[in-house]
Amino acid sequence: MPSFDVVSEVDKHELQNAIDQVNREIGTRFDFRGTEARIEGSEEELTLIAESDFQLQQMGTILDTKLAKRGVDVACLEAQEPEISGKRARQSIRVRQGIDKETARKIIKMVKESKLKVQAAIQGEQVRISGKKRDDLQQVIALLREANLDLPLQYVNFRD
Repeated sequence: MPSFDVVSEVDKHELQNAIDQVNREIGTRFDFRGTEARIEGSEEELTLIAESDFQLQQMGTILDTKLAKRGVDVACLEAQEPEISGKRARQSIRVRQGIDKETARKIIKMVKESKLKVQAAIQGEQVRISGKKRDDLQQVIALLREANLDLPLQYVNFRD
């Protein structure tokens, strides 16, 4: 029985490469010269550190362009409010991985309302779609691409 998985993942290697590129560009830009502006990051959270709110915004723009060039969807980033204290400003950005339960339920509801002959099941942080025909599965992929979910989705593990 053909099936595929709907997931929301970020390529960690590309994310780290983009962070390195941003830090290199910040080191060479004139408006950041003499400041200790940088991006520190792990797989779950990035921290932008600068001297002012304006520099944080500039760093966010640079990060977005570098991620886009590397093929990482910026919709997976969730920026928090910047914390400004004295001569130090920092902003946390959470990297969203996996499909949360609420979004998984929305996906299953959409698939069931489409009246296609497929089954959908939540499996951890992904949704498995299975059916008898490949064409039905491809229609589900098209349906999910048109849907306005606030999370970038990938379709992996397609099996016949």
